[in-house]
Amino acid sequence: MAADTGSSALQLPCVFSPKSRQYLALCAQDGRLRIWNTDSKTVHQEYVPSAHLSATCICIAWGPCRTVKEGPQRKKRKSEAGQVEEKADLLAMGTAAGTVLIYSTAKGALHCTLDGGHSGGVNCVQWHPEDSLLYSGSDDTNIIEWDLQTGKARSKWKADRAAVTSLCVSPDGKLLLSAGQIIKMWDLDTKEVYRKFTGHSTAVTTLCFATTRPPDSNGLYFLSGAAHDRLLSVWQVREDGKDKNSVVSFTLTDEPRHVDLVTSNSKEEAVRLAVVCKDGQLHLFEHFLNGPCKKPLSPSCTVQMTDTKDSPVPIPMLAAALGTDARTLLLAYGNHLQPVMEKVEIDTAERHVCLTRDVHTSLSLSMETTVSKVKTPIVNAKSRVLVPGLPGHQAPVKGTSQGSEKRKKDTDTKEMSIAERLGEIDLSTVSQKGAPKGTASLQTDNFAVLLVQGLESNDPNILNNVLQTRKDMVIKKTVARLPLPAVLPLVEELTKRLQGHPYAAVLMVRWLKAVLMQHTSYLASLPDLVTQLGVLYHMIESRVKMFHKLTKLHGKLYLLMTQVATSDSSNRVTDVDHTAKLVYEEESSDEEEASGDEGLPDDGDDSDNWEEEEEATEEKMEEDKKDEADEEEDDPDRTDSKANGEEDMEHENESEEE
Repeated sequence: MAADTGSSALQLPCVFSPKSRQYLALCAQDGRLRIWNTDSKTVHQEYVPSAHLSATCICIAWGPCRTVKEGPQRKKRKSEAGQVEEKADLLAMGTAAGTVLIYSTAKGALHCTLDGGHSGGVNCVQWHPEDSLLYSGSDDTNIIEWDLQTGKARSKWKADRAAVTSLCVSPDGKLLLSAGQIIKMWDLDTKEVYRKFTGHSTAVTTLCFATTRPPDSNGLYFLSGAAHDRLLSVWQVREDGKDKNSVVSFTLTDEPRHVDLVTSNSKEEAVRLAVVCKDGQLHLFEHFLNGPCKKPLSPSCTVQMTDTKDSPVPIPMLAAALGTDARTLLLAYGNHLQPVMEKVEIDTAERHVCLTRDVHTSLSLSMETTVSKVKTPIVNAKSRVLVPGLPGHQAPVKGTSQGSEKRKKDTDTKEMSIAERLGEIDLSTVSQKGAPKGTASLQTDNFAVLLVQGLESNDPNILNNVLQTRKDMVIKKTVARLPLPAVLPLVEELTKRLQGHPYAAVLMVRWLKAVLMQHTSYLASLPDLVTQLGVLYHMIESRVKMFHKLTKLHGKLYLLMTQVATSDSSNRVTDVDHTAKLVYEEESSDEEEASGDEGLPDDGDDSDNWEEEEEATEEKMEEDKKDEADEEEDDPDRTDSKANGEEDMEHENESEEE
């Protein structure tokens, strides 16, 4: 019995078809439904809902196997006489818009659409094991029972105060489990609550019955898992009604994402359980359900998967299906866009098993020729192909002759690689003076596209053309337009280039600065960021290791040079030139001898006045200090300066210089 983990909006649904496990249905990040054939490892069918971007698919559930008339596209298989093969056909998808889409793998098209019932997103869908009935739970807290023969709702009832996040129908089709946080068991005949269970503190994402016994025998068990809960709880339906708490719990490493189990039909038969957790690990349990068990049960075997690189990276498990015996498992792992399916045999005697696989990350989806409807156009010499990108780009497409067309149809059907396509496009654009303003944004868009293509193909020519840009504005806009999955490969490429010549590292530092400014929040959300950026961190540390010492040396040299410069300037200031800048001589030399001053500028007034003033000054000087002979010579200067203002200014200048 396969059980889909319900239904968290953040979780991408992925579930195997019942019984034969021939198909794997999953919705990837692009909103498309892809059905993979587990035998041929190829995409069997692909369906794009009309509102796959606005109304994403939240949950998937396979209908019970039934006898279907095979369409013209399906290959007929040999079947024994008197036996009709039952195959998984219908697939129910709950969307965020509140509609339920029923897809038919036999038709390869949409069977019908169930809408008009829910006002919120559909979180979970479950099929009735026998009748053509479908149950859906929604954010609007209601459960709807749909009749697929009429395509209309048969009944609708309110199930909980909160959103209904998980549903499960009992193997006999008489009981229905529903859960938001509280788990309720409904009688499908009366649509009334049969039992209530305490449930979990967070939204329940997994519900499935573990036994097929009737509810009045104390042998009916079911298990539940919730978001952010590392325990898988087992509940017992008792006759006395004392069954509000769980009886057994299984310990996990993270919240459950996908659960598959083989039910127990009697007390002597153990329940086998395979749980894929959010961290990508697979846990296997085997337990006899017979009353309560106090201690949580640890897994009997844990399976992990890694790649074959020198530093192994874990490969996440997407889904697991138990085989007929205890050792055989069908695993789906890798990327949702291109999962890898494999049947493996696990040695359950070991507590921990690690599988190494070489998973290629190329996202080229191989479609079967019967499904692919893509036609390759025949290009003539007259036709002209327009290529998006910069104005002025030309993509010369060579027209094929009629004779070579037939040969190419028969022999060569390979697609061109990205490098060949880039070689076909002539990127030499002619710079036009009257170019419009939008060319800058076109250039940055084109740079972002080229950068992503260069990182995916690891083409050094493309990366050199983009990363050698020196314009800061172009670098910032290119990094801002870069999609998030390309940020980490860009950082790794910049790390490689930073290890080269310091001159080239100057350009790489600009790109690294732009990445850290634009995408710091995304980088901080990565769990293994430390290991991925460790090389860059240590390289920067080694590069700037001597920077502190160099700055100290630079500071000391700067101090020494400034001291030398200041000492030179002080020496120049002390050696003052005492020679007079200007000498003025009076015409009468007799008065100059009488005053006793040499080289003093004399007044041009009458000699009588000068003698009177000189005698007065001599009398004053005798009364003053007679010891200082220099001051006796200065005082007549002051008297002279009083007589003439021009001489006063010159004397002041000379006294300042002295």
